[in-house]
Amino acid sequence: MKFLWTTIHVKDMEVSLKFYQDIVGLTLKRRFNSAPGMEIAFLGEGETEIELICAEHDIHPGNIVGISIGFSIENADDFRKILMDMGLVVSDMIKPNPMMQFFYVKDPDGVNVQFVHDLR
Repeated sequence: MKFLWTTIHVKDMEVSLKFYQDIVGLTLKRRFNSAPGMEIAFLGEGETEIELICAEHDIHPGNIVGISIGFSIENADDFRKILMDMGLVVSDMIKPNPMMQFFYVKDPDGVNVQFVHDLR
């Protein structure tokens, strides 16, 4: 079995694409209308992808708790400061052990996005 993607239902495709492309750094792989009033976009690097679905009548839960998606970064301190300077709300830096530190930011639809810095 192989993990393929994580699906996120979004309110505004353009806003979410901007976040995942400009902030997270993912590449848009494909984007299409799958039905009237429904658009799908896949972003990613390598095999694992994020699927964004924007449908006219979706219910959006907002502040999502209990799940996050994680991405590796080279320097958590510098990237956290950049995101704060952009006006995004970021969590405190978390350092659960001497080999790792990370923080969270919410995407436009309330999904927790974790940025992890391997300190080894």
